[in-house]
Amino acid sequence: MPKKKSSTPFEESLAELEQLVSQLEQGDITLEESLKSFERGVYLTRTCRQALQEAEQKVQILLEKNGSQSLEPFTDE
Repeated sequence: MPKKKSSTPFEESLAELEQLVSQLEQGDITLEESLKSFERGVYLTRTCRQALQEAEQKVQILLEKNGSQSLEPFTDE
């Protein structure tokens, strides 16, 4: 049976994190709100990092299954 994830999707977490950073950079919120936003941002950062690590592991597994043992660096050309 597939494992259900209760967390928000990566894209939503990243969008919320970007919004929090923007709020904090503007400096229009109270110290208490800033601390809550920072705490939420740390949580979202960890969630995004974990999702990226899981995706990287899946890619590595798929490459190994296809007989390709070496990864090539990504170039943006």
